[in-house]
Amino acid sequence: MNTFIENQNWRYATKKFDATKKISAEDLEILKEAIRLSSSSYGLQPYKVLIIENPELRAKIQPAAWGQSQIVEASHLIIFANETNVDDNTIDSYIHNISVTRETPIDALVGFGDFMKSKITTLEADVKNNWTAKQTYLALGNLLNAAADLKIDATPMEGFVPEQVNEILGLDKLGLNTSLIATLGYRHEEDTTQHYKKVRKSEKELFITL
Repeated sequence: MNTFIENQNWRYATKKFDATKKISAEDLEILKEAIRLSSSSYGLQPYKVLIIENPELRAKIQPAAWGQSQIVEASHLIIFANETNVDDNTIDSYIHNISVTRETPIDALVGFGDFMKSKITTLEADVKNNWTAKQTYLALGNLLNAAADLKIDATPMEGFVPEQVNEILGLDKLGLNTSLIATLGYRHEEDTTQHYKKVRKSEKELFITL
């Protein structure tokens, strides 16, 4: 079987982590790079990624995440926060990054920048913020796949109250909003969920070929 598919069969949403096992610094750097290299619309990456290691801070977040034990037991807590104030300056900064990275004159990128501005900054605030939040799911997907490749357990979580997490972390003041949470670490031997058969739609049910 293909290694990638084997890893996907191995991974599951871990319910109970072994709090004594920690992700190595080397593996954490790989996971961070996987997030950094994730695809996003236009390549804009309109979000920040917070790595919460402080146990006291994680204990404060736990009630806002429906009291789930993974928040405090996992080796690392990752919070994806979408930007809520994407504007022309955001795009100008991205265009500058392209110019420096590819050694391309800014003048040659003006058209691309103007196109992005016409499609993004003109959106209503709620529509724009919904769009930036969706971008974090692409980064999460890369994180899940990279973690599985390293045999690190990862649990994506939508079970939390964004406003409460934002308040705890002061994200509102930074123009950010908690859109996704992921916990990373190693499964506890007592986590019975690891023994469940993976339930997915059959190929026949899922795919439509036209």
